[in-house]
Amino acid sequence: MYYEEVFRALNNKGIALNLHGVPRATADLDIAVALEKENFEKIVEAMMELRFKPRLPVRPQEFANLLNLEKWKREKNMKVFTFWNPHKPYEEVDILISNPIKFEELEKTRSVVKAKGIEIPIISIDYLIKLKEFTGREQDESDIEALKKIKRIKEE
Repeated sequence: MYYEEVFRALNNKGIALNLHGVPRATADLDIAVALEKENFEKIVEAMMELRFKPRLPVRPQEFANLLNLEKWKREKNMKVFTFWNPHKPYEEVDILISNPIKFEELEKTRSVVKAKGIEIPIISIDYLIKLKEFTGREQDESDIEALKKIKRIKEE
């Protein structure tokens, strides 16, 4: 399964990741990591092992170049970098390259779910909503509504 492969590859690289799932036509994963060169290099290694490609027309290694990320944020207002599976185009991994919330804060509120022997850190729904609002992508608007419903259900 796609999720298992991605989680296992990132865990094997020692990447602490955060996510929540909302059903949608694409099988994308939203991932937040500490914004450090070493983490980006590990993500590139994992994505290459999985044969995922950058959505942008760039070499995967360009993602791990912090100068490129700063340039893309500044010139393209990029907040998320996407890797995708060319054999299954609906499989995408969206990695936050700009984070309005300090990673340490995300870590404090995370919970861990274990599935098929993989520990998967998950940020709080409140922070995920804030991150999705920050990205401003159209597809995140419906996610935000679904996450708010999940939150209400959990609170009942």
